[in-house]
Amino acid sequence: MMVLTFIEQHEGTLKKVSFEALLVGFKLARHYDKPLAAALLGNDVSELAGTVARFGAEHVITANDPSLERYTPDGYASVLEQLCREHQPVAVVLSATALGKDLGATLAARLETAIIPDCTAVEFDESGSVTATRPVFAGKALSRVKAPATAPLVLTIRPRSVALQAETGSSGCVVNADVKPAELRSQVAEVVRCVMKTVELTEADIIVSGGRGMKGPENYALLEELAAVINAAVGASRAAVDAGWRDHQYQVGQTGKTVSPTLYIACGISGAIQHLVGMINSKFIVAINKDPEANIMKVADYGVVGDLFQVIPLLTAEFRRVKQAS
Repeated sequence: MMVLTFIEQHEGTLKKVSFEALLVGFKLARHYDKPLAAALLGNDVSELAGTVARFGAEHVITANDPSLERYTPDGYASVLEQLCREHQPVAVVLSATALGKDLGATLAARLETAIIPDCTAVEFDESGSVTATRPVFAGKALSRVKAPATAPLVLTIRPRSVALQAETGSSGCVVNADVKPAELRSQVAEVVRCVMKTVELTEADIIVSGGRGMKGPENYALLEELAAVINAAVGASRAAVDAGWRDHQYQVGQTGKTVSPTLYIACGISGAIQHLVGMINSKFIVAINKDPEANIMKVADYGVVGDLFQVIPLLTAEFRRVKQAS
């Protein structure tokens, strides 16, 4: 028996959020006094196993097959199910990315076991039971869920809710699993790439977002210039996306992406609950808005009441000055 963590990779690059899930897996492994294993699926992913092992996995189980090159729910779930039935893990941990949410739910259904999705914290009570914290009611409240006794317990961990740990320097055992991927009911016919000019939103440490107050798509150049100086990602509210000013891939909120950066700068965003849901877990929130009574000001750590078209260039110039001086 073990604690199994699913490691997400894309085209041979490990996703940073998987190391957050691995840290939660490490805590669970210590709690259950079981070894920590990591599952790495794809086509020719064995070379990535060493990196995973250096972050604390005692066993790295790789599954290589051409059918696993692109993610499909039935293909990946079939392989993970085989690994679970063979190794009997007490818990399976995944990142709550779009892929992880889909795969976690599918795996739990196949194993007929419980799943606690979108966890922001995992703790242990006095009886030794696992208790997970997750946001509910569109982020208006937090729910503490006591894990049932059924095994394996499946958890998905919200990205950036766990601080990354440094490499442990250990070298775990790498095992190439002999698995048989299921006959795929669906296959990836085409991949349309959306090229983002800045850092990916869900992995960004700093995000600069614009809303209806930007007044038009041409004004996002102000945000892109600021983002380039501070190495930030550029986001948008639903109002800006619905107006056609930005593509949906930039949308932060209930119907967009959920982010939790160290710094979130909201420019011309009123603060509708649908937007707040997607960024409320940011460590520091700075709001720039003409209206001091805007909802975004109520959740902001720092509020700047003023014209964003005057404030943003001043911020950009000051950040550039500090950067050049350092």
